[in-house]
Amino acid sequence: MDPVVFAFLLTLFAGLATGIGSILAFFSKTRNSSFLSISLGFSAGVMIYVSFVEIFFKAEEALISYYGQGKGQWITVLSFFVGILIIALIDRLVPEYENPHEPRSDRDLSHLKADDFEDNEELERMGVFSALAIAIHNFPEGLATFAAALSDPALGISIAIAIALHNIPEGISVSVPIYYSTGSKKKALFYSFISGLAEPFGALIGYFVLRSLFNDMVFGFLFGTVAGIMVYISIDELLPTSRKYGKEHQEIYGFIAGMGVMAVSLLLF
Repeated sequence: MDPVVFAFLLTLFAGLATGIGSILAFFSKTRNSSFLSISLGFSAGVMIYVSFVEIFFKAEEALISYYGQGKGQWITVLSFFVGILIIALIDRLVPEYENPHEPRSDRDLSHLKADDFEDNEELERMGVFSALAIAIHNFPEGLATFAAALSDPALGISIAIAIALHNIPEGISVSVPIYYSTGSKKKALFYSFISGLAEPFGALIGYFVLRSLFNDMVFGFLFGTVAGIMVYISIDELLPTSRKYGKEHQEIYGFIAGMGVMAVSLLLF
């Protein structure tokens, strides 16, 4: 299979996991908070380990090759914090209530019934804005998955799985308020899938804009930025949400398991 097609399909898989969350919200009568906590912790473990152990050093290797030892190392560090700055600015621009990186107890709607809501218009608005916020955050994640898969297919698979895991509860946060405000599963699924499609869209934009410029400098800076984005998402979103839903040390167990699986997969492949 063509490497570009493979990388795009992985990104599409990660993005459409929001739809899986939407479907689970319709058919799940109870909420398995322990599974959610461990899954989010696992995803954070994968993303942080691969960012520091693999992606950051791929960026450094490429930038040193282009700029030389000293300058290359400085630019690698700069690119990492540029990634953090980008995703932090996105967080600041998205209103706090609709921001998926701002966990709130009143956003946990997966256990409620339609009769619990009186203002359906306000509830639908919340779901639509959640979809928009998630789409904005998914755009750079799509670029991250695509770039990783294009460089190293095995690495891309691991990142795609990690991102897919944390996209599932995001899909729930979109579909539940829309479903209970409109009574339409189709409409809830539509918004959930649209928010996830921002990931492959980010991959396409990144590819068509940067493909003519691909060299060690662009590739290295892009990877350093991706590492910063993934670390920020893990610390700001995944770990706090995992701890919120977990009991005792479940989020830590998931986090360590994620790092362990990522470490073994890097050694084997």
